[in-house]
Amino acid sequence: MNADALALDMVAWQALRLSLWVAVWTTLIAVPLALWMAWLLARRDFWGKSILNAFVHLPLVLPPVVTGYILLSLFSPAAPIGATLSAIGLTLAFKWTGAVLAAVVMGFPLMVRAMRLAIEAVDPKLEEAAATLGAPRWSVFARVTLPLIAPGILAGAVMGFAKAMGEFGSTITFVANIPGQTQTLPLAIYTALQIPGGEGRAAAMALLSCAVALGAVFLSEALARRVATRIGASK
Repeated sequence: MNADALALDMVAWQALRLSLWVAVWTTLIAVPLALWMAWLLARRDFWGKSILNAFVHLPLVLPPVVTGYILLSLFSPAAPIGATLSAIGLTLAFKWTGAVLAAVVMGFPLMVRAMRLAIEAVDPKLEEAAATLGAPRWSVFARVTLPLIAPGILAGAVMGFAKAMGEFGSTITFVANIPGQTQTLPLAIYTALQIPGGEGRAAAMALLSCAVALGAVFLSEALARRVATRIGASK
């Protein structure tokens, strides 16, 4: 194996590991937040609900570069919020943690939408019937609502994971493109395309990205079938 091939392997696998790391943390952080927001928008009426809904979905209509610029303006070490976080040891700008934040922001509306649709598909009378039997609200949600919306939660989690794996614009704006630190797989592909003769390296990493994406889809389908089977068996 020549030096160029070895370099390609190192760059590709390093970027893939970072992308998976960012995607996993994004999913773990965003799923409970998205579930709470989806339940709030689906089951509660309050003043400012439409404003909150618009704010949640804002990253879908804003250019990703604009979202990244907003994050940089808020969380850079020179900004008040960023300086406060840095003082307690949490640095976001130009760090992998910032890539997680950018992916959470960009994937959050997709996750909320999938989960909200699942919650709205559940007949509220089922929840009301459980509540009339004396079950507390948390128990109703855990034993009635949660099993029924599990496929929607899974769909939202997969969307968030996939968005994190493929996020580019907000990431490169907020955390830059630092090999080994913030260079995810999409950024590595972009870097390869900027180098004359780097099309082959970019194609190899693109195929790697496609393989990971297909694996995630197949896994989600298998989990969805398993969840659906369990729900059907419990009825």
